[in-house]
Formats: sequence, C-alpha cells, structure tokens
Amino acid sequence: MTDSQSNPIPLFNIVVLAGGESAESEISLKSGAAVSHALTSRGHQVKTVDPSLVDLENYDWTNCDVVFIALHGTYGEDGTIQATLDRLNVPFAGCDAATSKLAFSKSASKERFIQNNVSTPAYVLIHESDDAQRIEQNARSMGYPLVVKPDAQGSSLGVSIVNAPEELPQALARCFHYDSFGILESAIKGSEWTVTLIDDQILPLIQIQTPNEFFDYDAKYVEDSTQYLFNFDLPTNVIQSIIKTGANACEALGTRGIVRVDLLLDRFQKPWVLEVNTIPGFTDHSLVPKAAAQADMDFGALCEGVLVKCLTKIANKPHN
Repeated sequence: MTDSQSNPIPLFNIVVLAGGESAESEISLKSGAAVSHALTSRGHQVKTVDPSLVDLENYDWTNCDVVFIALHGTYGEDGTIQATLDRLNVPFAGCDAATSKLAFSKSASKERFIQNNVSTPAYVLIHESDDAQRIEQNARSMGYPLVVKPDAQGSSLGVSIVNAPEELPQALARCFHYDSFGILESAIKGSEWTVTLIDDQILPLIQIQTPNEFFDYDAKYVEDSTQYLFNFDLPTNVIQSIIKTGANACEALGTRGIVRVDLLLDRFQKPWVLEVNTIPGFTDHSLVPKAAAQADMDFGALCEGVLVKCLTKIANKPHN
C-alpha cells in the first residue's frame, strides 16, 4: 500500500514511544504527540504507547512495522529502551543502544570528543558521595564561573552556572537531585548554537538568544522570549566551523537518525560542544522542527524519512 505522492512510500504501522517515568516525561508526551500527528498526516497508522503504562515486554508487537522513540531522559536516551527493542527484535529508528548510552553520559561523551579532537569544555566528574572539600578544591582549581550539571540528564534539568564558591552547595544539591554523578565544567562565555543532523544531512544552523542566564528548561519549553536566529553576522568560515564541529561530534559518537548538537561559540569565535542529543525534542518549542521548517522540510516527511531508512537498512542487511 502506498501514498499518492510522486515518490510512493509504503504506509507503515508505527508505534511512537512517549512519556515514560523520567523527569522529562511531560516534554516527551508533547514530543510524541507532535510526531504521531505528523506521521498520521502522512497516511501511516500510528499508535502512541507510554512505557510507564504499558509493559513493553508483553506488548503485542505483531502489527508494528517500526518504532519511533520520542522518550527523553533516562530509559529513552540512555540505551535502555534500545536494548529492550533489540531483544524483542522490534525495529526502531535512531541511535543504537551503545551510542545512546555513550551520548547520554556527559563525561563519557566528553572523553570520546577529546579522543577525536572535538573541542569540549574541560570538566571534572563528581559523585554525591565525594568529600565536599574535594569538590570545592576541584572547583577552585577549575576557576569560577563554572557549570554544575548532572552527568546523565536532559532539558537542562539540574544545571547551574556557579559564579562564586558560596553558590556551589546549592548547585550541587540541584545536580544530585537528578543524578548521583555530576560534572563540574568550565563555563564558556559566548553565544549558544545548535546543529541538527539527520544521518549525514545537516539542517540549517540555529543561534539561540535568551534573556535567561542560559538556555535553561524554561527558555527551552515555556517562555516565548527565546529567539531562534537563522541569519548571522559572522564570517562564513566561522559558521562552517560551528557546523563542522557539530558534525565531528556526531561522527565521534557514531550517531544515526535525528540528532541535535548543542554548542557554544566563544569570544575568539571558537566552537565548543556541550552535548549531543540522540532524541531531541519535537514540540512546537523545539529546535529540530524549527530547523526543518527553515529548510522547507515537512516535519512529517522528516520523521517518515528516518523510519524508511531504518527499514531499508534492515531489508538490505545480509542474512547468514
């Protein structure tokens, strides 16, 4: 069965996984709803399944052709759901379990960036059981301002910019509320940027401007004051450097599907990678749909495209 477009694409039975039990479940449900609507508009049969309400191990996958994962945070982005689907032999688009786990850990991905000469701010890994004086000494050695963030968490939850030693305890408490591991990271002063990749295809670069101290949870999902710019007063070589650095970060981690790289551009016009998001947001406030729209790419076609590539890859995989 095909649709009526000039390049017919088979219509699929798709399960969109959204919700879950992570701190980002509310955003995940919104992302899942956006993806489901987009794929339904392309003619596909779509079911949205919330793993916090449905036991995936006993779910009837018989009529599912492929899964689109819109689960943010733990369980969705850390490789757990990918490993589960692999075990159940259910096809899914996006990064595999190993890459997802690697990208979700800020410290592990930073080590991979360093190995591959991808610029990323200096950091120290910390744990909630660490001696407070040792953490304070690490912070002092790193120098203020610095950033405290959970090692494995998304949507800027638990992230603080610390300008002075007296602000550190509260920042640590906020960080360890979300994860037992955290990182102290050198604060790079500069502009915020994001690069979206669909496999090797690069969507238009976005500069983010927010009146907040940084692109935090509210700036991402709540406030309308955040600005997303596609025209930049910068030399072409600087723009290309940001894009290339983002692409190199994805290559270092071995990503596939729809991913988003968050970067900072310092006053010397050098880009620094903060993280790679293997399941970026798909809400009306999110960056991937904005980049797709700027490229005159229908969001439904974008979602559909990664599913087609996933199934084509499986179909072409040699059998022993």
